[in-house]
Parts: sequence; C-alpha cells; structure tokens
Amino acid sequence: MKAWPLLSLVLALPARAELWGFVDATGVAHFAPTQLDRRYTRVLDGVTMQRVPGKTDGGVALLNWLDIAPEVKAVQPWVREAATLYGVDADLLKAIIAVESGYQRNAMSPRGAVGLMQITPETALRYATPADAARLIEPRINIHTGARMLADLMRRFRSIDAALAAWNAGEGAVRRAGNRVPNIEETQAHVQLVLELYWALLQQGQPARAQRLTLHP
Repeated sequence: MKAWPLLSLVLALPARAELWGFVDATGVAHFAPTQLDRRYTRVLDGVTMQRVPGKTDGGVALLNWLDIAPEVKAVQPWVREAATLYGVDADLLKAIIAVESGYQRNAMSPRGAVGLMQITPETALRYATPADAARLIEPRINIHTGARMLADLMRRFRSIDAALAAWNAGEGAVRRAGNRVPNIEETQAHVQLVLELYWALLQQGQPARAQRLTLHP
C-alpha cells in the first residue's frame, strides 16, 4: 500500500473517538469508529486525537530508521520474546521504546527512569524480581519489565490509549479521568506519539498480519 489508511483513519477521528476492529477468517482486517456487530472489539477507547505540538512529518524517515538501525535490530529478539511471553504486541513495544528512549539502552531521565523503556525504580519493585531490579539497565531485563507492566496496565484499563496514559502519568491520574486519557498535555502528547508510530508500524507490517485492510465508516 502507498499510504497508511489505518493511521489516516485514526488521525481523522474526532476528539474522544473510539476505534473497533477484528480480523476475519479470510485474513481481512476490519476497522470502524463504532461496534458494527459482535465481532468487533474496542481497540481504542476515547483517545484524545490532538496534533502533537511541534511534530513534523518525519514518520517515513523514522520507520526507515527503525528498519535499519543496528541498535533497533540488536534488541528485537528480546522484544519478540517479551511480547510472546506477556501477550502484548511487539510493534507496540517497539513504538514505546522509540518514544521513551530512542533505543538508547543507557538512557536515564531526571526522574530516575532508566533503559530502553525508561523504567522507574518504583516500577521495578512492582514488576521485576529483586535480582532483575538491580540490573534494570540491561536491555533484556528492561524490556521484559516494561512488557510485564504494559500487559498489566492493559488488563486493568482495557484499552491501549488508557494503558499508555497510565504508563506516562500514573494509574491514579487515569482513574481520576474515568479510565481515559487525562487532560494533561504531556500525557496526551506521549499517547499520541506512541499511537501514531504504533499504527504506522502495524500498517507497514499489514501483509504479514492480514491479507487486506477494510475501513468502515
């Protein structure tokens, strides 16, 4: 495909939009802004679709970089391993790592978050063993800890956007917002960045996931 129709649909949705979808028995992926029938499950729940301040149209360049960068390829086996083990999408993990650290394995934030997925010490205490928490900077441990956290957040909030918001702003902020993305500019921008890259990665890999993509009004 020449464009990313799924990404275009997501970006065209109004504020507080929903997105529903399923892949049928013939391999066709179907997406719609409402639940057209019982086959559809909610993919996005009320995400705020704002444009990210200062964002440029560098999506194609970023996707190309993710395809060829040695630092990205080096950790993909651990991304796939963690995705399989914890039941989360490898492309979503890939997008989170790109936004959180730019695949810089030694990244450290002023708040003490470390590694590829920017895991805080508090998160490590909750989702990693004591031995792993002491080695959180190591890429495989960092990715597994982040994947375990993401899987837990998605079970709790039952939507990708709310889980990403909880990742950024904390579970309490999402609960106070009614289990939706809170009205926090930094968090909304973070969720939007991850989702834009995630959907682009999904569409790029669509031939391997489904034979065709069908968008329903």
